[in-house]
Amino acid sequence: MANRGRFVCDTNVVISALLMKKSIARDALDKARMAGGILLSLEVIEELRDVLSRPAFDRYVEEEDRLKFLSLLVKEATLVEIIERIKECRDPKDDKFLELAINGSASIIISGDKDLQVLHPFRNIPIISPREFLDTAL
Repeated sequence: MANRGRFVCDTNVVISALLMKKSIARDALDKARMAGGILLSLEVIEELRDVLSRPAFDRYVEEEDRLKFLSLLVKEATLVEIIERIKECRDPKDDKFLELAINGSASIIISGDKDLQVLHPFRNIPIISPREFLDTAL
């Protein structure tokens, strides 16, 4: 069996995957889950919970369903303890994804965020868009 990948998906990828079941973000998230697994940290989970609790999403998906989605994602993900802290992104709020990738020995960071993409590759970890990830043979 081939080595299983370890993938970091930023908040926008996860939220888009939830809100739009037929989207590039959803296909990328599903591919990452099937090709190995998603890495999460407590800080990333907290951000996802905060964003998913926003009333602005009520008109798309009920809050209960959003939190169930997160719960299932957490259940099947690998939880990574953050030991090495990183302060290298021009948007400090995105450092948590770099920390997750480094501490979790990620294969790829999946993100459409320009603040992260400008760092590609980060310490030899590719930072690619969901579309690029879908085009990648694993």
